[in-house]
Amino acid sequence: MRVEDFEFDLGGLPGAMPIWHGRVHAAQWRRACEQVHEKGGRLVALWGSDNTDRASGSAVHAALTVRSGLLTITLPIDGDRYPDISDLFPAANRMQRATFDLLGLRPEDAADQRKWLRHGAWPEDVFPLRKSFDASQTFRNEVDGYPFVVVQGEGVHEIPVGPVHAGTIEPGHFRFSIVGEGILRLEERLGYKHKGVEKLFESMNVMQGAKLAGRISCDSTVAYAWAYAMAVESATGVTPPPRALWLRALLLERERIGQHLWDLGFLGNDAGLAFGLAQFSRLREDWLRVNQALFGHRYLMDTVIPGGVARDLALSAIPGISEEIGRVRQSVRVLRGIYDEHAGLQDRFIDAGRVRPEVAERMGLTGLAGRASAVAWDLRVQFPPVPYDGFDVQMATHGNGDVAARVIVRFDEIAESLRLIGLILSRLPDGDIAVRLPEAPRNAIGIGWVEGWRGEVLMALETDSDNGIRRLHPHDPSWQNWPVLERAVLGNIVPDFPLINKSFNLSYSGHDL
Repeated sequence: MRVEDFEFDLGGLPGAMPIWHGRVHAAQWRRACEQVHEKGGRLVALWGSDNTDRASGSAVHAALTVRSGLLTITLPIDGDRYPDISDLFPAANRMQRATFDLLGLRPEDAADQRKWLRHGAWPEDVFPLRKSFDASQTFRNEVDGYPFVVVQGEGVHEIPVGPVHAGTIEPGHFRFSIVGEGILRLEERLGYKHKGVEKLFESMNVMQGAKLAGRISCDSTVAYAWAYAMAVESATGVTPPPRALWLRALLLERERIGQHLWDLGFLGNDAGLAFGLAQFSRLREDWLRVNQALFGHRYLMDTVIPGGVARDLALSAIPGISEEIGRVRQSVRVLRGIYDEHAGLQDRFIDAGRVRPEVAERMGLTGLAGRASAVAWDLRVQFPPVPYDGFDVQMATHGNGDVAARVIVRFDEIAESLRLIGLILSRLPDGDIAVRLPEAPRNAIGIGWVEGWRGEVLMALETDSDNGIRRLHPHDPSWQNWPVLERAVLGNIVPDFPLINKSFNLSYSGHDL
C-alpha cells in the first residue's frame, strides 16, 4: 500500500511543503502508520473531532512525516473506537489518552488507557470537546485517584514534586521513585489548568482566532501565530506578500534567539554559575526591548496575522538591528568561551540527562532536544518555506544527547539565527505586508507547520459557515518530548533533575489546552 493508493488531495502551504490529506478506513489507518514507521517517518500529531452536528459522527486525525512532506489522514469513526498506534509511535500514547478524555474516542487494545487530562475535573461520562458540551455548566470535582506506577523494592521511596511550583512555573506533577539519590523512575502528569482553548476557538471566526493562537504557549508566540496564519491561508488559498513572509522569518529568528539567551542563563544558574544568568538575562532584556521598539511588543504578540504581518519594519531601523547583531554575537562568543572552560559547569553538564540517538529516534524526540541527540530534523532545512529556501540554513546537531549537547546546540543556533537575520535585513523585499483574506469556504481544511525554537508547531484547522472555526487543534512539540524527559533522568541523581528539565525546557501550557 502506497500513499497514492488512498484518495488524497494534494494541497500545499503557501511557500512551503506539500501536504497530502485523505480519508481512510480503519485498516488503512493502521497500515498507513505502519508504512510511515517502516520508512523512518514520524508522528507529528494525533487529535480527534466531533462531527455529530453534521450527522457524520466523529473522527480521529493524524499528521505524519513522509519523504515528500506531511501526510494527514482522517479516520471517520462509527462508534467510539479506532486502531491503536502507540506501539508504532510511543508519543501517540498521551495524545490518544487526551483524545479520549476530551471526546470519548478510545484506542482499541491500547496498553495504557489511563486518563490524562481529566484530573477528576468533570465526570467520566462528560467530554468537553463534543459539540453537545455545555461550557456554562459546573461540576463537582471528583476524587482523581490517578494510578501512578509504583516501584517496589528494598530502599525504594517516592518523592512527589508539584503540581504547584515556586514562582511562575505552570503546574505539573513529577513522581520520582528513587534509591538514595538515584532516580529509578520518573512519571509525569500534566494538564492541570483545563483552559478550554480548543473549545474557545469554536466560538471564533478565523481572524479572531489569530489572537488566541499567539497566546497558547507564549514563549513561542511567533511560531504559533505563523502556524495558525499558515493554516488559515492554506484553507482560503491565499499567499501572503513576499515582504510579509520575510518579516515573519525575522520575527521567528528573534524569538528563537531571545529564548535561547534565557535558557542559557538559567542553565548556568542551575549548575551554580549565577554570573551566567546575570549576563544572559542582560542580553535578553536588551533584545526584548528592541522587540518592543520595533514591533510594539516584547514577545512579538499580534504581529503575525493571517494574510501577512500587522507591523512593518522601518528602513531607518535596519542599521540599529545590524549593530545589535554585532553586539550580541560578540557577547555570546565570550560567554560561550566561559561556559566551555568552566570546570564546574562542564562537570554538571556532561553526561547529565543523556538521551542516546537510538532512544531519541524510537521515541520521536524532536526539535532542539532531538537535534542534540543526532535527530537531524529542522523544517527550515527539510521543507524550507519562503524565505528560508534561499538561505541554506545550517542545522545545529550533536550526537551526545546530554545537557552539554543541548547547551552546544543552543549556542550554535544563536549564531545561525544571527546570520539569518543579517541575510533577511540585507535582502528584505519591498512591497505590501498583508493581503485581504476572502471568507473561508465551509468545510475547508488548513494545516500550518512551523519550526519554532522548541521544535515543530502544528495547527490543524477545519472551517465552518460564516468564516467560523469548527475545529482548531494546536500541537506543541512538547507532546513528543515530555515522555523522553522521563527516560533522560534515569540513573541521574535527584538534584540534577532541575538542570536536565531546563535543558529541555518543555511547554506546560502547550499541553494544557
